Amino acid sequence: MGSDDWGSCSDNEDYLQDRNEDDDEEDCYSSGFLSKLQFRKDSSKARWVDDLAMAEVVEKKGKMWVTMGIVRNGNTYCSIEETLFLIEIGALHVLDGNDIHLSLKELYEKLSNGKSGCYWELFEVYKHLRSLGYVVGRHGIPWSVKGQQIKSGTCSLEGSQESNEMLEMEPKDENSVIELFNNMQITDVSRAFNVYLPNSKFRKSSPGDPSFVLYISRCSPPSRVEIEALERKHGAIPFKFCHVENGRVSFFSFAKTDLPVLP
Repeated sequence: MGSDDWGSCSDNEDYLQDRNEDDDEEDCYSSGFLSKLQFRKDSSKARWVDDLAMAEVVEKKGKMWVTMGIVRNGNTYCSIEETLFLIEIGALHVLDGNDIHLSLKELYEKLSNGKSGCYWELFEVYKHLRSLGYVVGRHGIPWSVKGQQIKSGTCSLEGSQESNEMLEMEPKDENSVIELFNNMQITDVSRAFNVYLPNSKFRKSSPGDPSFVLYISRCSPPSRVEIEALERKHGAIPFKFCHVENGRVSFFSFAKTDLPVLP
């Protein structure tokens, strides 16, 4: 069994050394010790959509949107973990449906209510990886889907066919993003993120295979049967596990080893 503990940026300096040093937007992610509520002169704006448990971006500023948010019908939507991360680094202001500013505390409460398909440990993992410069997306949720037909201004996933198609994953798939988020299993081992190494050429329209798929281990380590099932499922794509305890995020993986036959 191999064990990786990515507790600081120095653990991944080989991955990060190829990043563009002049990209100020990416530099804000390069520290593993993000302080709460940093402030910037220019911040993007988004409107929280309760029915989706996501934020619809209404004003973009900065280069971070190349690797953040999913795109549906030309609109960009942030999951709860992306929204919180951007608020904490001062890159996003979020309004409610009445254009009233939502505080960080109010967004934390939305995370804790369980309607977003996310929970606190999952957010900590996301923030940790993003702070190291990795590109992180929900497993099973495409970054971008073309050809969606909706009415302008339709934000609800309920009440009409157009609204139900708003964040549809594929033209023939009737499941919405929020349904897929909510259907993510929260068991001892549950799939979480597709993780890509820092890459200036990343494109949402063609992200390619992730560097690895990350699973969350909440209690006990995965069994051999579970590991073998995941190996068959992912094929050549590596996968790792992570565990969060007392705010510390640890990563680990397993490798097969042939032991010598003793006489």
